[in-house]
Amino acid sequence: MELFGFSIPFLAKLLFAAFNGILFTQSGLDKVFHYQGNLDYFKDHFKKSPLASTVGLLMPVITLLETSAGLTSVLGLLLLLMGNDSANTVGASGMGLGALSLVCLFFGQRIAQDYAGAAALVPYFLMTMAGLMLYTL
Repeated sequence: MELFGFSIPFLAKLLFAAFNGILFTQSGLDKVFHYQGNLDYFKDHFKKSPLASTVGLLMPVITLLETSAGLTSVLGLLLLLMGNDSANTVGASGMGLGALSLVCLFFGQRIAQDYAGAAALVPYFLMTMAGLMLYTL
């Protein structure tokens, strides 16, 4: 079966890569271009948690993870469209980096006792894991 001229699994891979690419590229680049504002927010958010003293070190890590997840997903999307043999490996890597980013964010939200913020990450994590599974089948 086809939809829009693509097989359903291929279309699903394209859409997972596009979604992940948009989500993480935007989030990572927002941290890059508004670094101080994000840093101030996270310092305030974690001020009463065990992570308070590490925010300055963790901020570049999550920024790099998110940006890498997004750009790798976009690259996977482009490779899929070009029919490149490494598209599945690159796409799965983007999904894996995205999942790792979300686990880090989830951990931080739970430590900060922001349970609503942690719960809001669950659908993104499930989507990313579904994409990872699709790329590895």
